[in-house]
This record gives sequence, structure tokens and C-alpha cells, in this order.
Amino acid sequence: MKKQHSWIILLMSAVFCVHLSACDVFTGSEHLDAGTEALSVYDYDAALSSFIMAEQNGEDERLANRGIGIARMGQFKYEEALDAFEKALSLSGILLDRVDFDINYYMAAAYHLSGQKEKAIEVYDAILALRENDSDAYYLRGAILIEEGRTPEGLTDFDQALALYAGESDRLIDIYQILSAAGLRSVGDDYLRSALENDEGDLSNFEKGRISFYLGDYENARMYLERGRDLSYEAVLYLGRTYEVLNDLNYAESVYKTYLEAGNESPEIYNQLGICRMKMSDYDGALNAFHAGMAITPNNIIQTLRFNEIVAYEFLGDFKRAQVLMDGYMQEYPSDKAAERENYFLRSR
Repeated sequence: MKKQHSWIILLMSAVFCVHLSACDVFTGSEHLDAGTEALSVYDYDAALSSFIMAEQNGEDERLANRGIGIARMGQFKYEEALDAFEKALSLSGILLDRVDFDINYYMAAAYHLSGQKEKAIEVYDAILALRENDSDAYYLRGAILIEEGRTPEGLTDFDQALALYAGESDRLIDIYQILSAAGLRSVGDDYLRSALENDEGDLSNFEKGRISFYLGDYENARMYLERGRDLSYEAVLYLGRTYEVLNDLNYAESVYKTYLEAGNESPEIYNQLGICRMKMSDYDGALNAFHAGMAITPNNIIQTLRFNEIVAYEFLGDFKRAQVLMDGYMQEYPSDKAAERENYFLRSR
């Protein structure tokens, strides 16, 4: 089954979650508004068309090129994205505004994703030279430094990011996952243990449960998450995953089903329900869950759901159907290495 999150997805999530808020500057421009709406539902082809129309129709050229760059990133066309961001920045005024910083964040992400990591670091350096208390820049630069094996520098950036971050435990968990993916799980564990040991009552039951989950302390994770399960889909997701690890698959399934049957819609919960059912060898039930998840819009895990759908058909022995779906998937997500391996397996059948 395909992992839903990798550290690179975490980086992109940080950029998109924080900086798409700047899209409110589009309000009142027909094609810019349409492009922004398409981005919100991850329809990058429609977004690109709208932003090109915005530029052609005399709407704000800087914002149109910013949008073109974001859409190109969504299409994995990073060099074209960088060209659009460069053009957008060339249209800026003498005084930098929040849109300029926003564009620089996207540019750094495009450099990173295209393998130009030193250039990405240089962009974050420039941001921090002007905004020395920018938690996001420290976090994102730290992640690249960790990837490059510059661990002490990366950890210094992570420490600064955590000291400045006003959010809950999300950034802490993201840092843990990045360190774990880089083979530094023990260092990540130290961050998590420190958060629990130094908690002065600020952490919620959900946060303590999630931290305990990643530390492998599943009994405490279960206890805390049961107390916080009504707060969000994330609490339900982690509670169910905890019961899966504890090998109580029937109860895990009931946790997901109870949440969904209460009228809540969550592609993430449907995806995890499908994964749980696959562990129970209920592949038809898994497909029903994946299909229900795919029917929800907007949907930021549609790629994961589509991949898991293919795997479910493989387990059912329907390799012809799986191959048809895989062909479409590979056209849409050509850079997915895990899918390439799965595609080789299917063709070998």
C-alpha cells in the first residue's frame, strides 16, 4: 500500500497551507478567481487555463504568473513553474509586499522539487535576511539541510522553527517524520519525548495521543485518543490506526465506520478504512471505501486513493482492471516511483 505522506509531501503541504491564503488578493478578477477556485480542488489543468486567460485579458499580470507557476508545480513541471515565478517577481514594485514573499516560497519549493537544493536554500536565506522570525522559512530550510546530510545546521533551524511556531504539535510531528525518513528517528524521538516531558498542560489529549503513537507507546496513545476522538477526523484516524497496530482490526474498522455513519465526510478516513479492510482480506469492502473516498470533493489525497484502489484489484486477482487503472494513473502521476514498480509487477503478470 502506498504511503500517504512522505517528507517531500510534508514540505509541499507546509507551503500550500500557509501561502494559498494569499489568494484572497485575486478577489474581483474573473479569471484569477476561477484559477484560484480550481487550485482549491487541485484541478491544475483548469487552473492553468484560467490564469493564462487572466494574463491575456489584462488582469493583474504578476498574480496571473504566480498562479501559472503554482499550477505548473501541480503538474510537476518545475522549470516552467520557475519561469512563471521569475516573471511574476520581475513585475513587483520597489517595496516588497506579502505576495513577493509568497512567490519566493513557491519558488524555493520548485527549486527543491527540481533538485536544485542549493538554490532553494538561497531563497530561504534571502527570506530570513528580511524576516528573521519566519518559522516557515527555518522549517523548510532545515528540512533541506537534513536531506543534504547537514544535520547540525538542520537541527538548529528546526529548533528555531519550533521556538517561533505559534501552532499546536503539527510542526513537531512534521519534523519527527522528516528526521525519521532521513534515518534519524532516534533524534526525532528525542523531540517528541521532550515535548511530553516539558508539557505544562498545553498539549491536548489528541496531541499527547498522536505523540505517543509516533513514539510507539500505543497503550497511552489509545488512552489519550479515546478521550479526544470527538474533536476531529484526525483524532479518529490516529485512534483507528492505533487499534490496527494493536491488531484489533474489527474495533479499528468500527471506529472509522462510526465516524462516517454519523454523517462526516473524510477522504482520509475512507482511505484508512480501506487499508484496514485490506488487512482483514476484505478487498471488496476496501474498494467500496476507496471509491467512496474518491467521490468526495475537494480531495487532496486522490492520488493515494487511486493507487490503493489499484492494489485492491490486484489482491482480488483482477489484474486486467488493475492494469487499465495503472495506465491512467501513470499518465497522471509519471514521477511516482512506487507506481513504476507496481506497474512492472502488473505487466509481468
